[in-house]
Amino acid sequence: MVTGAAGFIGSNIVAALEARGESDIVACDRLGGDESWRNLAKRELVDIVAPEKLFGFLKRLGSEVSTIFHMGAVSSTTTSDAAHTIENNLHFPLRLWQWCADNQVRLIYASSAATYGDGSQGFDDDGSVAGLAALKPLNLYGWSKHLFDRRVARLVSQRRPAPAQWVGLKFFNVYGPNEYHKGEMQSLVSKTHQRLAAGRPTFSVRTTRTMPTAASCATSFRSTIAST
Repeated sequence: MVTGAAGFIGSNIVAALEARGESDIVACDRLGGDESWRNLAKRELVDIVAPEKLFGFLKRLGSEVSTIFHMGAVSSTTTSDAAHTIENNLHFPLRLWQWCADNQVRLIYASSAATYGDGSQGFDDDGSVAGLAALKPLNLYGWSKHLFDRRVARLVSQRRPAPAQWVGLKFFNVYGPNEYHKGEMQSLVSKTHQRLAAGRPTFSVRTTRTMPTAASCATSFRSTIAST
């Protein structure tokens, strides 16, 4: 199962799973009036489940689920609706974590590089309670993702029940196919390409950090589940 399956990274994970030979894939997403459904148009799916119906689906057919890739979230870094963001980025994944723990299903979820804040504390993968407490996200989106990371760290430190396997991945600026529907949240690469293609002036950015492609993220997910 892939949540946020019609989104940018989620749809690339679905494609990668299909390329790997997986044929029983369930997509969880809310397909509204935009064109994001096209991101799944080529895929073979068992079902498409709306987020508000996910736990009902899992109650009925959860015994057939082996792994959940949780990409669904409020992903806007400029969001100001705290209640909506916390519901989607903290409460929902906590319910999913508990379900995976109770049913011993693997959970691979998207955290975010926004949890690192201004970078003054470095970018080490220290998932301990103390290590995460030192980070200071700069916006609501980053804070909401950080809240979930910290809760997971606390549960694990207390040896509370956990999913059969769990991994949280902190994405930086990912780019690649299927991000056209993200509007202002598209990657800098995508925005610059569109400006160049339209003959509009653009600017250059020098960075020492490599921007991962959606394909490389999907490969990382495949490698994670293949290693178990």
